[in-house]
Amino acid sequence: MMGLARDGGLLLPVTIPDVRDRLAAWSGLSYQRLAFEVMRLYIGDIADEELAGLIDRSYRTFRHAEVAPVVRVGPVRILELFHGPTLAFKDIALQFLGNLFESILSQSDRELNILAATSGDTGSAAIHGVRGRARIRIFVMHPYGKISPTQERQMTSVLDDNVFNIGVEGSFDDCQRIMKAIFRDLPFKDAHSLGSVNSINWARLLAQIVYYFYAWFRVVAETGAARVRFAVPTGNFGDIFAGYLAARMGLPIGLLVLATNENDILARFFASGIYELGSVRATISPSMDIQVASNFERYLYYRTGADSRKLTGLMQEFGVSGRLAVEPAADGRVDELFAAGSGDTARTLALIGRYYEQYGCVLDPHTAVGVATAEGFLSEAEPMICLGTAHPAKFSRAVRDAVGRDVAHHEILDRLAALPTRCKVLPASESAVRAFLEERLGL
Repeated sequence: MMGLARDGGLLLPVTIPDVRDRLAAWSGLSYQRLAFEVMRLYIGDIADEELAGLIDRSYRTFRHAEVAPVVRVGPVRILELFHGPTLAFKDIALQFLGNLFESILSQSDRELNILAATSGDTGSAAIHGVRGRARIRIFVMHPYGKISPTQERQMTSVLDDNVFNIGVEGSFDDCQRIMKAIFRDLPFKDAHSLGSVNSINWARLLAQIVYYFYAWFRVVAETGAARVRFAVPTGNFGDIFAGYLAARMGLPIGLLVLATNENDILARFFASGIYELGSVRATISPSMDIQVASNFERYLYYRTGADSRKLTGLMQEFGVSGRLAVEPAADGRVDELFAAGSGDTARTLALIGRYYEQYGCVLDPHTAVGVATAEGFLSEAEPMICLGTAHPAKFSRAVRDAVGRDVAHHEILDRLAALPTRCKVLPASESAVRAFLEERLGL
């Protein structure tokens, strides 16, 4: 529940288990059972029976029996991660975190005040994971006016007493900066019992590792391939970092294809070894409109040979200059496991239109960025799995622009239009958010 480590860094396990000798035994497991087998390797303080119960409750809310089915679409396969309560991949981790936190708090007679920053989907998934739960309050910051109207209403229409929405007059990077600054103030953090559900939270990444294994088993069983490739649209590097951890555990992944929109700091890094800050650009895939990717620090830990001192130096350098660099390998590649590319708005819209026309498949703009990039790295020997990160109805305006018709709907989202909303708009100021927290918590 800590979120950030006490020194302001990020938490990682001391060791990553090697599971290559377990793959055959895991191959036919249900999603829930596979989640149990993966997670228990990292968990030493929750009994197996309780963990199994938490997992079962978490995925009982999903609308598909498989939780995360894999569907063949043209030259790729889509791993559909949007069958949870808020129709986004964040539900897979945050439904679990809500149950996990409530269990821990009930046993320790404690309370938790969650402070989160969202570029769109994390906020609604986190809110729906903890709304109405005892001992938990949640404060979610989002960049005001810079996420899709549907994403905003999914958060602000939740009026439970333990839910507080904050519209920050700035970018997602401003929200993330404010959150990290508050978490670094340990007396304030302790006094207010603050925790996080952003992808800086290790337990969230742990839950996301599972679907890489699940999709790998399904596609390998279908095709007989020895390895597969994954294409991942990413902004904060959390979703693809879960895949990186799966590979470190021994899952035979041939390539992780990192896909960004015009905010391409991560794509530029994997092409050059240079991680350099730019200006945030608003796009039709707003959940990826990020320049400073929190989980990239975790990747750099391994990239520096697990040297925490060297990592600290790199992050301090980036904090001062907005730039850091690592040496590529002798062949010029930054990391042989990663390929990277970016897709601008025109390319994304064109791909959505083409996949609808050719395959009858409606893609949301984030998934479309991943598919567009994936098409440049197809291999007959290694099937390509593209992560479907959100239901297209969450971005119906972009889909309509691409297809020319209003084809992206979901009954859950259609009902939002008539609901009342609640949101506090604040300047992009740490002091303003602190004051709001203190006022609402009565401290």
